Amino acid sequence: MADEARNNPEPKKSCTFICSRDTLDGAYPSLVLGLNAVRLGMDATIFYTFMGINVIRKNYQDKCRFIPPGPMGAIPGMATVATKMMRQKMDAAHIPALGELLEMAQLEGIKLVACKMTVDMMGLSPDEFIDGVQIQTAEDYLKHAVNCQINMFT
Repeated sequence: MADEARNNPEPKKSCTFICSRDTLDGAYPSLVLGLNAVRLGMDATIFYTFMGINVIRKNYQDKCRFIPPGPMGAIPGMATVATKMMRQKMDAAHIPALGELLEMAQLEGIKLVACKMTVDMMGLSPDEFIDGVQIQTAEDYLKHAVNCQINMFT
């Protein structure tokens, strides 16, 4: 039985996550899930599209805010207050800042991908992204995702 498993190793499981928002509650889930996936021995890719693409732009992570849902989010200044409160709660819970989490993700092997359509639509250039970000078309992302065991829109 052991020889059989050695001769036919199970292929490495993989997963993808799509991040489409540049808010704290939009950016953290894909990174936390990706980090946990690689720590479980899986390959992980995060595909950033639409406003989520800002998360992987240089010097943008500190600009990500928390916008309360519903009418509270529409009150002027509420996003600033809510962001400060959320960051305090995250600090108290010893949750790394977004920039630190991105660095951890890269060090642990998570593939960070920018959507080419969004890059083109927003007039961005490759040098505007943090080091290591790849640019892919949606078609290339899907060619990879179709073979993954987990695909999530976070």
